[in-house]
Amino acid sequence: MGTTLAGHGNDAAAVGLVRRTLDLLYLGAGYTAGVFLVAIFAIMMIMSIGRQFALNIPAGDDFASWCMAAMAFLGLAHTFKRGEMIRVGLLLEKLHGRTKQVAEIVALGIATAFILYFTRHAVQMTYDSWRFNDVAQGVVALPLWIPQLRFAGGLVILSIALIDELVSVIRGNRPSYEKGSPDETPDEFIERISQGGGG
Repeated sequence: MGTTLAGHGNDAAAVGLVRRTLDLLYLGAGYTAGVFLVAIFAIMMIMSIGRQFALNIPAGDDFASWCMAAMAFLGLAHTFKRGEMIRVGLLLEKLHGRTKQVAEIVALGIATAFILYFTRHAVQMTYDSWRFNDVAQGVVALPLWIPQLRFAGGLVILSIALIDELVSVIRGNRPSYEKGSPDETPDEFIERISQGGGG
């Protein structure tokens, strides 16, 4: 009996550790996306103001575009888990109970399959750029795998987030991206938000 309880305790601790690690991964990726957003702002401001003083950042446009791609892809998992990603839920919002859970599983399964497909090719592209020593064609001959790594990394983290969410919903949990109460209608959600009820 004691051994069984100890085993369950160890399992719960391991699950808790995995949960905290994954949440930190998503949060860290979100903060990193924020850093790249600040970098875009800094680059654009320096380039704009620098023109008045003959100050120029070599390949500034390239660096800004690489930062933009990094920001967009590294922020995907955090945005998804927080429920801030745009989702077309017209059908799911009309479903309830077990039917809604099955529909969520199907939707998450399709999304996971698509993202895993794109992730595989993004990782392969990044690996090929490193293997063949591809470099940018602009003023700064930066190895292309460096900016591509953020793009591929963001997709890898999003894939992990989707698999994490799929497993959680299959186990009967409510999706983490779903806001409001499980039976709240869109009209009730809008009413609650308009009254300052929060998301």
